[in-house]
Amino acid sequence: MRRKLMDILVCPTCKGQLTLDVKEELDGEIFEGSLSCKSCDVVYPIENTIPNMLPPSLRD
Repeated sequence: MRRKLMDILVCPTCKGQLTLDVKEELDGEIFEGSLSCKSCDVVYPIENTIPNMLPPSLRD
């Protein structure tokens, strides 16, 4: 995921602002981390550069 996506991403559950937590990044590409919404207390993982924006009830 590129950092620039933070300008357009919102929480799919409540449309609230997301906070980025980076665990692994290289050349502006985030490989591992998470996006969290303080409004509805949901965390969306970033794995292999892909943010999983599915609500928790729809994840495996």
